[in-house]
Amino acid sequence: MSALARQTSSQGVDDHINKRNFDRLAKFIYEYSGIKMPPSKITMLEGRLRKRLRVCGISNFNEYCDFLFEGGGMQREAIFLIDAVTTNKTDFFREPKHFEYLIETALPDLLSLANGRLRLWSAACSTGAEPYTLAMVLAEALSAQRDTDFRIIATDLSTEVLETARRAIYPADMVQPVPPALRRKYVMEHRDPNRNEVRIAPELRKHVGFGRLNFMDESYAIKEKQHVIFCRNVLIYFDKQTQKHVLSNLCECLVPGGYLFIGHSETATGLNLPIKQVANTIFQLV
Repeated sequence: MSALARQTSSQGVDDHINKRNFDRLAKFIYEYSGIKMPPSKITMLEGRLRKRLRVCGISNFNEYCDFLFEGGGMQREAIFLIDAVTTNKTDFFREPKHFEYLIETALPDLLSLANGRLRLWSAACSTGAEPYTLAMVLAEALSAQRDTDFRIIATDLSTEVLETARRAIYPADMVQPVPPALRRKYVMEHRDPNRNEVRIAPELRKHVGFGRLNFMDESYAIKEKQHVIFCRNVLIYFDKQTQKHVLSNLCECLVPGGYLFIGHSETATGLNLPIKQVANTIFQLV
């Protein structure tokens, strides 16, 4: 065995995903999560799954796929496999025009609909920047309206990012997009100045609850109809059929007159949905 081969073998993972196994993995990922995994993503998939191989004590991708598909391992491993392949890009105040529209234009109508109970859903919340941003702008806008209770449910497919979101602890530079006045009010710095971390204040965290939800479910287990749904920058990973499934279910979760926000690079046109466009990538249930 050459020195390079010995070094690669000692690292525990010494091969690549062959076409048969890639096709099996891509099929499972699509059916489970709706996420498309074209052949161009094989290198990315290998990189993301190497940690799972090490955790499972498995030395190569053939063995891992046999464990998943023939050895009964998928029942235990599915959540971790999906965690490994999901993309979780997020920022505080990402696409800020959406938050401006929500507060300046939509909120007056929503308050009349809400009857003192305003309900919002961050439907692909990642590590929590979006729901906490929503909580900040609403806490400010409703500070003088003590008779209005607002609650944000935040869901994601990935259990790993949900744990981060629940802890609400972030690198300090991640909250730089938060306006200074809101940062002073709602973001706590670490007592140890050498710890470059911040945490969202408890008075804001109390408005947000987190849970796991798979967009591929037949229907969504949301107990209350929502006045606002943010589902941004996730539809781009789905084909048209899956986009229609997701958006139709989201519409079912809105109150009449409620608002749906999608990402600036996404569209809901041509899907025959019961919504009208009221601004760029903002829709209202009719």
